[in-house]
This record gives sequence, C-alpha cells and structure tokens, in this order.
Amino acid sequence: MEQQVDNIEILEPIVCMICNQQQVEGIHICDEFICEDCEREIVHTDVRDAKYPFFIHRMKRMFQSKNA
Repeated sequence: MEQQVDNIEILEPIVCMICNQQQVEGIHICDEFICEDCEREIVHTDVRDAKYPFFIHRMKRMFQSKNA
C-alpha cells in the first residue's frame, strides 16, 4: 500500500510469499508479492540447484490457491 506525504511516495512493507520477510520492492503476481531479492534468486536458480524445488513448491501454492 502506498501513502503520499508532501508529494513523496512512501511504500509500506509487504510480506514476501517466498521468504516471508517484509519488503518494499518486488513484484505482484496473482495478488501475491515476491520481493526483489527472491525474484532475482528465482530467475538465476538452475533447475539442478537444491533450491529449485522449494521455489516451485512456493509458486505452485500461489497458483493453487487462486484456482481453488
């Protein structure tokens, strides 16, 4: 959510669906938020990396909740 103070935009932290940390910068997908750090890590993670299944599981949860 954004607030305006004297024409300065102040962004409020949102909880990232991947790392569960409050962040300000990131992307919104299907009403969920992924912080900039997690987005970068997801994009650069090789499919053979041990973290890859974790990211797939988290993303799958997001899409399953929207189709329920």
